[in-house]
Amino acid sequence: MISLLTNGQYFVFFTVLVAIILSLSVHEFAHAWSAKRFGDNTAERLGRLTLNPVKHIDPLGLLMVVMIGFGYAKPVPVDPRNYNSFWAQMMVAAAGPISNLIIAFIAINLFAYGAQAGWGSFQSEDVARAVSILVIINMVLFVFNLIPLGPLDGHYILPYFLPRAIARQYVLLNAKYGGLVLLGLVLVSVLGIPIFRFVLEFGAALVPYILIF
Repeated sequence: MISLLTNGQYFVFFTVLVAIILSLSVHEFAHAWSAKRFGDNTAERLGRLTLNPVKHIDPLGLLMVVMIGFGYAKPVPVDPRNYNSFWAQMMVAAAGPISNLIIAFIAINLFAYGAQAGWGSFQSEDVARAVSILVIINMVLFVFNLIPLGPLDGHYILPYFLPRAIARQYVLLNAKYGGLVLLGLVLVSVLGIPIFRFVLEFGAALVPYILIF
């Protein structure tokens, strides 16, 4: 991402940065909100049931986004012992990616409607570019966080769809090696091998399916 600055693409750089901060903040808020709905107010007690980016953005994680194009937010603290449903862990995990899908859905359809209706600001190329960036970032976050590896949300979801014995084995293996495998993939990607290109391509390929106007 830093290359955007060195190439003089200041508008794109700051649009991407704002979109990432907004999208990650909503993602983490969704986890906190969902956890409370299922009986756990740990995140709320620690001030995480908010859309305030200051509460969710990790400075090092954001710096990594700027420098290498990959980063993270502060994970929302939860206590599964407080959950009041068998499905709670899956639903709390899924709330984050779903929130990104909702952002993308609202952004692209609001823009499409406004453009068709002739709203003045929606005819601007800069607005179109900003919306496109916001939509793609959220679709990528949606897809990426569903990967069932390491600490990503997908690893809480997958066990619900596996036979109990296999699910138990998967949880143990992921706890031991999942984080290391994910870190290795990220490092390989940073070094120039496009390991995660499929995430970007798949996220972009899903965009037409959320467009209703």
